[in-house]
Amino acid sequence: MAIEDNPQSREKYGKELKRRREKAGLTQEDLSARAIMSRSHIAHIEAGRRRPDVEDARRLDQVLGTSGFFVEFLPTLGEGKVAEHFAEALRLERQAEVIREYAPKLVPGVLQTEAYAREVLGSGFPSKTVEERDRLLTTRLERARILDDFHTPVFWSLLDEAVLRRPIGGLAVMCEQLQHIAELGNSHRIRVHVLPYSVGFHALMEGFVSLMWFEDLPPVAYVEGLKTGKVLEVPSVVRECQAAYDHALGDAMSHSASLALIRSIAKEYEHAQQ
Repeated sequence: MAIEDNPQSREKYGKELKRRREKAGLTQEDLSARAIMSRSHIAHIEAGRRRPDVEDARRLDQVLGTSGFFVEFLPTLGEGKVAEHFAEALRLERQAEVIREYAPKLVPGVLQTEAYAREVLGSGFPSKTVEERDRLLTTRLERARILDDFHTPVFWSLLDEAVLRRPIGGLAVMCEQLQHIAELGNSHRIRVHVLPYSVGFHALMEGFVSLMWFEDLPPVAYVEGLKTGKVLEVPSVVRECQAAYDHALGDAMSHSASLALIRSIAKEYEHAQQ
């Protein structure tokens, strides 16, 4: 299922959760313990600031005895533009003041050029129609607009060297993509660090992670794998993700050295076309 964030429906969802929780005579702390969810996450859902995932909704239904109500209510929160597992992360991304991402294989969505994004979204399994791909592409490109403001969010991108070396879309597409990243880095809009192959194993080897900080919310981490993703908000878990990021960052190349490598590989792609 794919969804588009819907603030009004989120607010209604939160009010209904609060009503049914209070009807059951439970505090947020009580519900937290029984549903195996953090109290802060429940508070954010009730306030309409966050969207529960399917597993959250199932646990709420089980604890509150609501016969699948909260699972069935999920589709009304929106429809059509991003994978369900990414919906909450997308909303948080728009609110974040600081974002630090690690990408093991692909250029992060916020940094993708149109040609690169079109190739990524048009490939893979199951196959997508042109209309489906174009709808996803529009959303992907809209995400990049968070960089239109020069100051917010502060954006750091930690890239595995594999991201630079895998020719997604062919030589011309990769050349343009790497030049785009270099331009953002040269303008100081983003900070880029490359983890070279020579590092070998590192602390973030297991997969993609995005760390986000906010003005009025606690920090979160978003991790993603094949057909799945999860916003992590338990403070101890988020701190572990932050520590792993810092550890890997210590193994990475400096910002200036990373930009030099990115420009050099872009030139390799450019020369290979001739």
